[in-house]
Amino acid sequence: MTQPPSNQPPPGGLGVPPVPPGYGGAPQNQPPQPPAQPPQMPPVPPTVPQMPPQAPPAAPPTQPGYGYPQQPQPGYGYPQQPGPYGQPQQPGPYGQQPGPYGGHPTAPMQQQYPGAPTPPGGGPFKGKTGVIVAAAVAAALVIGGGTWFALSGGEEDKPPIAGPSGSAQPTTSASVDQGDGSGSNGRPAGDDLNAGRKPGEAKVSWLLKNDVDLPRNGADVFGPWIVGDVVVKGMYKGLAGYGLADGKQRWTLPLATELCAAAPTPNAAGTTVIGIKDSTAERAKCTVLQQVDLKTGKAGWKKDVPKGTGFSALSEVTIAISGNTVTAAGTNNSYGYSLTDGTQLFGKPASGCQPFAFAGGAKLIAAASCPTGNIDKTQHQVSEVDPKTGKPKWTYKLAPNWEVDKVYSVSPLVISAIQRDDSNQKKWSVIALKDNGTPRSTIQGGKDKFAPKCGGSFIVFGQNLEGCTNLAVDAGTLYMATEPASSGLARTNEVIAFDLNTGKPKWRAKAPAERMVTPLRMEGSEVLLYIDASYNKGGAVATLAPTGGTPKIVLQHPEATAEIENSFFGAKYAYGNGTFVVASDRVSARNDTEEKETKTMMAFSK
Repeated sequence: MTQPPSNQPPPGGLGVPPVPPGYGGAPQNQPPQPPAQPPQMPPVPPTVPQMPPQAPPAAPPTQPGYGYPQQPQPGYGYPQQPGPYGQPQQPGPYGQQPGPYGGHPTAPMQQQYPGAPTPPGGGPFKGKTGVIVAAAVAAALVIGGGTWFALSGGEEDKPPIAGPSGSAQPTTSASVDQGDGSGSNGRPAGDDLNAGRKPGEAKVSWLLKNDVDLPRNGADVFGPWIVGDVVVKGMYKGLAGYGLADGKQRWTLPLATELCAAAPTPNAAGTTVIGIKDSTAERAKCTVLQQVDLKTGKAGWKKDVPKGTGFSALSEVTIAISGNTVTAAGTNNSYGYSLTDGTQLFGKPASGCQPFAFAGGAKLIAAASCPTGNIDKTQHQVSEVDPKTGKPKWTYKLAPNWEVDKVYSVSPLVISAIQRDDSNQKKWSVIALKDNGTPRSTIQGGKDKFAPKCGGSFIVFGQNLEGCTNLAVDAGTLYMATEPASSGLARTNEVIAFDLNTGKPKWRAKAPAERMVTPLRMEGSEVLLYIDASYNKGGAVATLAPTGGTPKIVLQHPEATAEIENSFFGAKYAYGNGTFVVASDRVSARNDTEEKETKTMMAFSK
């Protein structure tokens, strides 16, 4: 079984894409500025990419140099998170779980560009989706882009257990474990989740096990999203909302076909749009949009996204929300719709540069690919677009062969870009832009190594620009966590703050001893952190002041349940209303019994 492409930044230096005259992000109605000649830096050891000095915004330095790790990375969307001793974290407390597509986890594979990683046995086009995979890989080899993998298959999915879309059903959950310290929840007193809670520790509000009958290969988890007093997750052919305080199921929304995409964040009112497949057939495409009220589980409008033609027909859509606009985009196929009623607001441009993904929030940012007439040359650009018309307000053009990878923040705008060279290695750069689209700075990472976590479902020739953690951004600062400085028992890391006006580091804040910290987002003026759990230390929610210093613990999770907290496969986090939720990003098991015992979400509160 081959692995999906990595969801992490590429190995190699994080520096500045070389920008020749005519590039560098000035709005297209302004004349280009000549490049500056940066001074040369002394050579550094070959294992540490050279970091150039800061150059004027109009002409970034010519050498990348962000100290990113040179190791193979885990597959896209299904990371094997490091455990407390530097070993891959196990997906659950019931022994080694199958890999994301039915096989057991294997050692991470080196990314390969272009084409597909080689599976560890058998042909890559066997079974389910084989024909599409073969065609897509052939196309990837022709155009020189994209990484592919073959889904395992060979047997039909289990019969769908889903009602018609739009029928939210209030239900109760039989799989909620709420420990109260006395064993009165029906479990033995010694097995009560809160029985061993120490003074000052948070309580385990609830623990959920899987109650969805899944296909043989398991299913991705979408969410969790906290909306008021409800936390919502989606999986396979349904969405479900649970009481944030007690974990009891408030509603379920069965879907006629499989859930395949979702906006990373709902709007302020709790309305979102998900993507579902256009049929139950083996070759179904993720091209149907469904509006959902996450507070109640009620389904609203439903819309088919026009299918692409030719190579773009292989691309899956990704979804973003900005104001009253929801976008659906894939390769050479992009549309905007009214979040209120589904009315189409704009479509893909008739010619020229074509948006392939959007990032939403306070602004709507489009990443586009432009025709070059050269199979060996790519040209990407980013634009702020009018949510009502899709028309660009300004455009920043990257240097040739640099590609838009992620958007870490839309306001202020901070983007991640990558470049693939002739030896299939990739360089990495993080660029901050001003409100008018001109360069603000390029982050100077020095010798430190960073690993933004950009998990999510595998997307066929599509790209989610949003959803990264292990970083946070405010008006003037980018906060990023480093890779651990050591392995074994002493794994620990730091948060480094970078000035967005200069790209230079401002300060460093260390994690607690022998612990790892993960920045999640901004919480007011402070950085919200998760201090990772280990097998014998409970995790914690903390905040970090914008001036650095020592993280302040907000919620210390119990030591007694540390092993459970540490066991979630590809853990994802949500925090709201004083409650912290950890969830697996995929549920997969070897048999039905194990499937029902798989832990899917856990909540902590005071």
